[in-house]
Amino acid sequence: MALKAGIVGLPNVGKSTLFNAITKKNIIAANYPFATIEPNVGIVEVPDERLDFLNEMYEPKSLVPTAYEFIDIAGLVAGASHGEGLGNKFLSHIREVDAIVEVVRCFDNAEITHVAGSTDPLRDIDIINIELILSDLEIIESRLGRIEKKAQATKEKDALQEVALLKKLQEALMNNIPVRRVELTKEENLIIKNFNLITAKKVIYAANVDEDTVAVGDNEYTKQVKEYASNEGSAVVVICAKMEEDLSSFDDVERKEYLKEMGVTNSGLDKLIYATYDLLGLSTFFTCGKDEVRAWTFAKGTKAPSCAGIIHSDFERGFIKAEVMSFDDLKKYGSEAKVREAGRLRLEGKDYVMQDGDICYFRFNV
Repeated sequence: MALKAGIVGLPNVGKSTLFNAITKKNIIAANYPFATIEPNVGIVEVPDERLDFLNEMYEPKSLVPTAYEFIDIAGLVAGASHGEGLGNKFLSHIREVDAIVEVVRCFDNAEITHVAGSTDPLRDIDIINIELILSDLEIIESRLGRIEKKAQATKEKDALQEVALLKKLQEALMNNIPVRRVELTKEENLIIKNFNLITAKKVIYAANVDEDTVAVGDNEYTKQVKEYASNEGSAVVVICAKMEEDLSSFDDVERKEYLKEMGVTNSGLDKLIYATYDLLGLSTFFTCGKDEVRAWTFAKGTKAPSCAGIIHSDFERGFIKAEVMSFDDLKKYGSEAKVREAGRLRLEGKDYVMQDGDICYFRFNV
């Protein structure tokens, strides 16, 4: 499963610069499941040092990392929910993503004019939130208009339950509270899943700073964004979009030297990917052999048959057992044979909950 994140932001906050850095790192490989890449899509590999180790050990014909798909959501300005900018096109794009990366300007620069005239990250966040809330409110009210009278007339339990939930969400949205901040039961979350509400999606704020702030880590603006995000359970990554654009043209050696000079260990883009995985509750398992070493993304708490289904539906349908060893054990003992000798290679059944770093061979029969 390739993770999809939509990048949003007001004009002149650094969104285009960040997206340019991403598209320069585009991975176009024959084994990537996309024949063409749209102009507004950037695909980068998920950094994982474990793959380097597995590549050296197995020397496979093919090495396939998991991918992160960034979608540049253009057209977001005040009034987008009423058709300003790209309007409905923008809104349809953002409904398709797993998470929203909101680029927020956290630097002063007189030469780069802010659309609102000054640097104020919290104001910018509010402008975007209002547009997303208005868009969701339109969907909620449209659905209520279709179902409320029917529910009152038929007294059907499911319809009445949906109406009550929609009114609960309507009240929250009218008070500028996004759906992700509304406490919902598991059943209520299942009901709203089909509505694909934008404000129900997880958000990561990319606090875009200048190069002087990168090594220090924070400034007065990033502190404001972090406090805001903390109150709503969102994540923040401090990033310098200009530096990311420079890094995207370097080779690995130059990149490491540049980061060292800047006093940081990981690039902002890497931090952004790690933060998104954490926020969405994602992990990685591996399949390894001489033909291919491959990383696969799965949601924490997923059982072995469902993870097998990520590879192929037949694997899940005919699942028998999973041969599993941990990456840590393979690294510790040095080979599959020695892992087996140590009794650390396991046969797991249908109820096994997959763990991050599991190396699997799925037995199936269809």
